[in-house]
Amino acid sequence: MSVPQGTVSESAPPRRSPERSQQSEPHGRRWSGIGWGFVVKLVLLAIVNAFGLMGVFAAVQAESWIIATAAAVLLIAADIVYFTKRALPLKYLLPGLAFLLVFQVFIFGYTAYIAFTNYGAGHVGSQDQAVAAALAQGERRIDTSPSYPLAVVEQGGEYGFAIVDDGEIKAGATDRPLEVVGDASGSGAPTDVPGWNVVPRGTFLGDPALQEQIVELRVPVSDDPNDGSIRTRDGSTGAVYLSTLTWDADAQTITDTASGVVYTATDDGQFVSADGAALPTGWVVNVGFDNFLRLVTDPGLLEPLALVTLWTFVWAALSVIIPFAMGLVVALIFNDPRVKGRKILRTLFILPYAFPAFMSALLFRGMFNAEFGVINEFFFGGANIDWLGDPWLARIAVLFVNVWLTYPYYFLVCTGALQALPSDSLEAASIDGAGRFRQFRAIVLPLVLVSTAPLLISSFAFSFNNFTVIYMFNSGGPAIPGAPYALGSTDILISAIWRISGVSGGAADYGLASALSILVFIVIGVISALAFRQTRKLEEYQ
Repeated sequence: MSVPQGTVSESAPPRRSPERSQQSEPHGRRWSGIGWGFVVKLVLLAIVNAFGLMGVFAAVQAESWIIATAAAVLLIAADIVYFTKRALPLKYLLPGLAFLLVFQVFIFGYTAYIAFTNYGAGHVGSQDQAVAAALAQGERRIDTSPSYPLAVVEQGGEYGFAIVDDGEIKAGATDRPLEVVGDASGSGAPTDVPGWNVVPRGTFLGDPALQEQIVELRVPVSDDPNDGSIRTRDGSTGAVYLSTLTWDADAQTITDTASGVVYTATDDGQFVSADGAALPTGWVVNVGFDNFLRLVTDPGLLEPLALVTLWTFVWAALSVIIPFAMGLVVALIFNDPRVKGRKILRTLFILPYAFPAFMSALLFRGMFNAEFGVINEFFFGGANIDWLGDPWLARIAVLFVNVWLTYPYYFLVCTGALQALPSDSLEAASIDGAGRFRQFRAIVLPLVLVSTAPLLISSFAFSFNNFTVIYMFNSGGPAIPGAPYALGSTDILISAIWRISGVSGGAADYGLASALSILVFIVIGVISALAFRQTRKLEEYQ
């Protein structure tokens, strides 16, 4: 039956316009589909920018402008990449790029910067800081210096002093000279210091450590270091200490008023007198290639470093060749199906690889002890062999320890390479009359090297910088007689850098250590590039 035009069938549902449909849709459903996503995105944007701006402001406060700029650029990049619909691939690449920039590019760039400076012991700050340190060392209390009733104050965990001067309350800390913070109601020690917390006298009198910290505290009177600083002996009265040294910023000189000696600022970041005497505190300056030239021109440094460099190459080469040869031989033996109990024996042979290297080095250090070590006791009939004190014996011992730790790795690698060899090639060689040694030299070894050569190259680079075994076994000793920075006979370049940097104690020379680090990086890069180039010749055996 036909339905007349213009009428609506009873069975057909009524149509609703889009506008009517949207009006009838519950408001909460539309909000949960659109609004909550927007809110979550807004919260994430706020959190990311809060942490990013915190890093930027911290860098600005520390006057690290390069770090502040890099942090701002990374923050802007994160906002663009993650909170817009553009740059979809960068959403996955940006975290890796950021970590690469922070932990690789920045560190290498900063190391390169330090290598061209005199940064180290006595040269760790700016010239203004060096002047303040020099004048502080020469400070003395004189009879005419004023004294003030004083209050010990604290702000953000930092202690300082507050005094009343000419009706004004002045407060400051070690790195902040006295400044006016409010008006005083009396002439005694201030009891309420705006922006600071007044520390009751009984608090630090009952704490010897805090009391000592307060006594050693010095607060500059003003931005001019010649005005001296305020110090206290009892926490209630402060006196102005003036230095016997005076600073002339225009002439760039420091004059000792007691002796009349004048120290002039030099281009190498020191204050030097006419007779060549220098003040102990200097500042960081650019020295060009001086650190690199010292490595090859300083007679006292050249000979010990040459011995260390030679031993480093020998150590890295033998630490790869010997364990690889042992691992390959053991892998060949246990790859033979005629050997019984191969699984158990393989497990036993890889046990050294499961031990932490630093613990194994410490254990072997005790075992090689000349007096009560088990090596001398059980293997040499109780002989008093000085493994750790003789240079050559110490090198043999540390090399033995490293071989024991690393050969299981090569055993696993060579086992996998041997099991992947084509059996038809070996069968063809055997049919042609090739013996076992001939098959090994012409087929097995080249094919194994094809798959293991990149690992050997990376192992060489690792052994070149294997600081753990060297340091934990013998701390690089025994010492080389007359060597600077306490360099030892088993030290390699990385441990020599550790000693020169002063981290282990002694005078620090970060500039020289950074220069040596760059040279090590270049040497490893060149050797690795040449070795990878040579490995291409092995591909013809495939």
